[in-house]
Amino acid sequence: MITLKSPREIEGMRQSGALLADVHKHLRDIIKPGISSWEIEAFSDKYITDHGGTPSEKGFEGYKYATCVCVNDEVAHAIPRKDLILKNGDIVKVDMTVELNGYQSDSCWAYAVGDVSDDIKRLMAVTHKALYLGIDAAVVGNRIGDIGHAIQQYVEVENDMGDVRELIGHGIQPTMHEAPNVPHYGEPGKGLRLKEGMTITIEPMVNLGTWEIAPKVVPGDTWEYYVSADGTPSCQYEHTLAITKDGPKILTSQDPEFDAKYL
Repeated sequence: MITLKSPREIEGMRQSGALLADVHKHLRDIIKPGISSWEIEAFSDKYITDHGGTPSEKGFEGYKYATCVCVNDEVAHAIPRKDLILKNGDIVKVDMTVELNGYQSDSCWAYAVGDVSDDIKRLMAVTHKALYLGIDAAVVGNRIGDIGHAIQQYVEVENDMGDVRELIGHGIQPTMHEAPNVPHYGEPGKGLRLKEGMTITIEPMVNLGTWEIAPKVVPGDTWEYYVSADGTPSCQYEHTLAITKDGPKILTSQDPEFDAKYL
């Protein structure tokens, strides 16, 4: 069932999203060569709880952590690890969900570790723009397929990169995963029609090579996560947003100047 949110509920999600965005902004100064991915987890978990929130990924379908931390070819759902040390040139993606006063928000952000290659810079730029092209299509009266088509056209046709199919965006609130599904590929004019009050995530995952992914298990653990099937680097950006009569409103913005028209 898809629930349409009231202005009061959207404001509650915006407050949750502001806390989540604050974590990401602080991570800009923390993520550097020589730290472990566990240090990202420890900081994020503490910051969320110290500010009255709950890391709502903890306990979801058996997951034990506040964050998913993916490095280089890791696409999604990788756990933070004490023995995974970031190196100069890596790309790291940090995905987390926050609950604050009963309201959920979800956002992933990508970070360059030290000096990265031109390929990584381009991958990050394409993925970031793809996110915003998807957001631009999330208007009342459009359909889910319009979001996915905008992303797929830019990623695959215009930039010859891999637009991951198996992992998709979703509705959010009152739980972290709600209907509808929001694929990052599709046909324009197809799928569910977008209505005022829907709250969704858009979170394209883009590989430098193939769109295909493969499962992998953490050494010494049973947790399964995903990597690009050809070993090429992967990137992801994600925002939570509300569909309103005045256009899409980003609820997890880190940059009020860049996002001015979406606030």
